[in-house]
Amino acid sequence: MKLYNSVGPNPHVVRMFIAEKGLDIPKHEVDLMGGENRRPPFNSTVNVAGQLPALELDNGKTISEITAICEYLEEVGSGPALIGATPEERAETRMWVRRIDLNICEPMANGFRAAEGRALFANRIKLVGSDGAKELKEIARDRLIWLDGLLAGRTWVAGERFTLADILLFGFLAFGAQVGQPIPDEAGNIRAWFERTKARPSAAA
Repeated sequence: MKLYNSVGPNPHVVRMFIAEKGLDIPKHEVDLMGGENRRPPFNSTVNVAGQLPALELDNGKTISEITAICEYLEEVGSGPALIGATPEERAETRMWVRRIDLNICEPMANGFRAAEGRALFANRIKLVGSDGAKELKEIARDRLIWLDGLLAGRTWVAGERFTLADILLFGFLAFGAQVGQPIPDEAGNIRAWFERTKARPSAAA
C-alpha cells in the first residue's frame, strides 16, 4: 500500500489512525499548496475529487475519503479496534464520527477556506462569502460547546474506548488552533480531552 500524503487535517487523521494501528505504510508527498492535487495526473488517476489523502492498494486501486480509508485499514490491518470489535461498538463509533464530521469538522474547514484560506482555495472550489465564513465558524464553536457537555465524565468520545471519533476530532481541533479557531475557553472537558489525546504517541504522526 501507499499513502498519498500532504499538509492539512485530513491526512493527519489518517496518519494518526495508521500509527494507532501500528501499521507501516509508505508515503508519497503531494504538493497541496502548489495545487498538485488539482491537476493531472493526480486528479485523473489517483483521486478524481482532487483531494487528499488517498490510499493506493496493492492491486493498484485507490481509496479516498478519510473514513473510507480508515474503515478499510480497520478491516485488513492488525492492532487495536479503533472503530469497534462488535456491531454495537462499530455503530456507536460511526455515529460519533458522523456527528463530529458534519457538525464540527465541515463548518470549521469551510469557515477557514472562505476566510484565512480564501487566497489558496478561491480558484479551486466554490466558497461562501466572508459573512458566511464567520457563521460557519460560529456553528463549529457552538457544536464544540455542545460536545463539551457530553464529554463530562468520559475519557474518550465513545466512553472508555479510544476510537476514530477521537482521532477525527483531534486532527481538526489541532488544525483549528493554527487557523484562528481555538477550543472555546469554556469547553473545559474538551480541553482536558485534547491534552489526553495529544499525549498519545500517534498524535505526532
